[in-house]
Amino acid sequence: MGNWKRLLMSAAVVMVVLVGLLLAIVLAATHFLVDWWWFKSLDLGAYFWLRVLYRYILSGGVTLFFFLIFFLNFWAASQYLGVDQAIYAAGSEESRYRRWLRMFQTGALPVYLPLSVFLAVLVALPFYQEWEAGLLFFFAPDAGITEPVFGKDAGFHMFRLPILGLIQAELLVCVSVLAVMVAALYWVEHEFSPARRRPWPRGARIHLNLLVLLVAVVAAWGYRLQREELLYVDAHEPLFFGPGLIELRYHLPLIWVEIVSLVVGVVAALWFVQRHRGLKLALTCALIWVSATGLRKVDVVPELIDRFVVKPNPVKMEHKYIKYNIDATLAAFDLDEIRTIDITAVPEGAETIDPRIREHLHNIPVWDPEYLDDVYQQLQGIRPYYNFTEVDTARYLVNGQIEQVNLAAREINLAKLPEEARNWENTHLRYTHGYGAVITPAAQSGDHPMQWWLRDLNMHSDVGLTTEKPDIYFGLENLDYAIVPNRLEIVDIASFDQGSSQNYSGSGGVPISSLLRRLLLSIYFRDERLFFSLNITKSSQALFRRNIIERINTVTPFLALDRDPYIVVTPQRIFWVVDAYTTLNSYPVSKRTRYKFRGDTEEREFNYIRNSVKIVVDAFDGSLDYYVVDHDDAVLKGYIKAYPGLFQDASAMPPLIREQLRFPQDLFVIQMRMYAKYHQTQPELFYQQAETWDFAKVGVRMRDGRTVTRTVAPYYFTTQLDGCENMQNFVLINPMTPIGRNNMSVLAIGGALRPEACGMPYSKSIVLYKYSKDVQVDGPAQVSAMIDQDAEIAKEFALWDQKGSHLTRGRIIIVPIGRSLLYVQPVYIESTSSVKIPELARVILSMGDIVVMETSLEAALNKLEQRLIALQKARGITPLPSRRDEPGMHPL
Repeated sequence: MGNWKRLLMSAAVVMVVLVGLLLAIVLAATHFLVDWWWFKSLDLGAYFWLRVLYRYILSGGVTLFFFLIFFLNFWAASQYLGVDQAIYAAGSEESRYRRWLRMFQTGALPVYLPLSVFLAVLVALPFYQEWEAGLLFFFAPDAGITEPVFGKDAGFHMFRLPILGLIQAELLVCVSVLAVMVAALYWVEHEFSPARRRPWPRGARIHLNLLVLLVAVVAAWGYRLQREELLYVDAHEPLFFGPGLIELRYHLPLIWVEIVSLVVGVVAALWFVQRHRGLKLALTCALIWVSATGLRKVDVVPELIDRFVVKPNPVKMEHKYIKYNIDATLAAFDLDEIRTIDITAVPEGAETIDPRIREHLHNIPVWDPEYLDDVYQQLQGIRPYYNFTEVDTARYLVNGQIEQVNLAAREINLAKLPEEARNWENTHLRYTHGYGAVITPAAQSGDHPMQWWLRDLNMHSDVGLTTEKPDIYFGLENLDYAIVPNRLEIVDIASFDQGSSQNYSGSGGVPISSLLRRLLLSIYFRDERLFFSLNITKSSQALFRRNIIERINTVTPFLALDRDPYIVVTPQRIFWVVDAYTTLNSYPVSKRTRYKFRGDTEEREFNYIRNSVKIVVDAFDGSLDYYVVDHDDAVLKGYIKAYPGLFQDASAMPPLIREQLRFPQDLFVIQMRMYAKYHQTQPELFYQQAETWDFAKVGVRMRDGRTVTRTVAPYYFTTQLDGCENMQNFVLINPMTPIGRNNMSVLAIGGALRPEACGMPYSKSIVLYKYSKDVQVDGPAQVSAMIDQDAEIAKEFALWDQKGSHLTRGRIIIVPIGRSLLYVQPVYIESTSSVKIPELARVILSMGDIVVMETSLEAALNKLEQRLIALQKARGITPLPSRRDEPGMHPL
């Protein structure tokens, strides 16, 4: 009876294990299969299989390589390389040793095969995580830029060195473990052999000598790679990044000494073991190697050199190394072609606003997107389940004129549904999409109601802005999967396809055309209701990964994404445009920085960046298109070669979308943060750091009454700049001040078209308007303080900011006009009740010492001009028109 119980228990355990194993296999296979269907729905099936192929070829190939090294060496050692079996005699001695010896000699498959597989997988594990970098190792071309220290193409350090370092480290582990294990195997075989008193066979000695020599060569290769890694030394931070005199004049020679002494010493030691000669040479090399290694590890000598040689003459000693760092950083962050225009500010009141310039000021964005968000939510949310995730800025042709606008997509947000309505059917089959967008002009007046150019669920527009398919199935909300079309009768949910859940005409989902597909999707989503629902038809599709950031990251995880995706409303559909970046942390001698991109869980470190790709996502069917806008990016060239057909040229982009391309905010912030220090290209000036810039800061009164200091964020502005006549530039503007000061130092403009780029929708160029240090130019914080001190404005503020209402000043907009700066700040009033609808009440203008406030931009400009004329008469100043054609002037 006991035997039956044990047998049944054993059978049950086996069954549980088998079922668990089968379940794990089914889950893994389901995930793989559904992923394939999903990629196939995006017409990326071939790309999916290519990525799978690359991943398993690279990681599997490395594993096979290490397996062969281990197995062949173990197999060779197991043959004992020449042991004479005739030495065994019959009797107890034979039965004692032969069993053990035969196991080692003939156990290649049962013993060494699993051992080799285990060791190979263990050693190759790091390659499983770095297979994407391995693609660049094989496919990326030369960078076409020579790094200055060793004179190699920068592509070697960008693409080859990281993988070579990984190969060397794992190969050293492999051969070291192998040498130790083979030596132990030979020792065991020899000890269990009756011939253990005899010398080791010649073949065994040769095998061990080769392994020891291989360990030495791989270790020496590691020292050789350490030479290249000197280009990433950060010991001189925060002064400069990269190698200095100590690294290249002290550590580098010691590395060569280590390489030569190690190889020569090991060869001499092996010669001594074989021929009993070369002992002195081996000992001498060992002493030299230990000394060189010790000198590199101990900081005494470098500290003495730094104290008595470098620090007394820092610029002279480190001059060329600082220059290396400056040049490499500017090249890595695409900052080596920035154009600087020096401007000397005119006396206050000496310059008037030329009428030809004034006609371009109507696009000043007086509405701050931060405050528009509440306006859109309250006035255009309409249904409780709609939400405006982000307010964007764009420019559209309205009534024959380019107008800057604010706009936002009306997305579905199921968290806003009543709790009792958040059931499975509503979540996945009924409330499946958002609808439409709203568009308002960026420049509005405080004495008129809010002007809308696209509004409501009927997509009403007085200026001809509309779209045929306004349904938004894919956006920035974190949406669960949706099943469309289905059998449900939909009531009062706006849709292009009447009764959308029944008539969805898109093709962006995985078809649920069979019971097997429904079963596998149910397993994938871990939701049995999907399988048993009677409202799903054979024409239904499963839409998932509907957040566009997750969608893009699933397809191309090697691209970093800008934090500001923006919508484009076309007559056909609504699209999302996402700026994508290639980043690396291995550009030689370039300063490293950290930044958190959209979709990243933490900040990533890098010292190279390019905005090479613009990604367009169809909000209706989720299709993805990758357009190349920078063909000089060596990183992207590698991916284009690895993934043919994934990327298209920007010329293939639909014209209406191409017109909305812009200089991305994240790149601008990263570049200006780096250029704030690295614009000082002379090592002497770089060492002094006397002209280091900082982002302008200003005090902001919060809605709770607190005043906090904020960095002035870059803002978009539609205007006309010099070089491209009759073309409206959509540029990013950001003020910079001297570090620790508030006066204006530089006005950085990103996306300014150069004459050779006229006709393009945007430019990646940056132009700096650098103001002379000899004349004070007020920065945003100083202008804000001046506004606070204006008695007339302060009096009106006190009247408005009463109980029941709250007055808030928006962001400060800086508009360069000739050799002067025009500051614009909107003033909003909102109720202190739970319903917050900010209202634009006034517009403040400041130029020089003059501050005016009116209900509209036009009225404020008129009042400002009157004040300027009065000031000129009072001071006897001859007015200078802010002409655009004066040589050396600011081009606006």
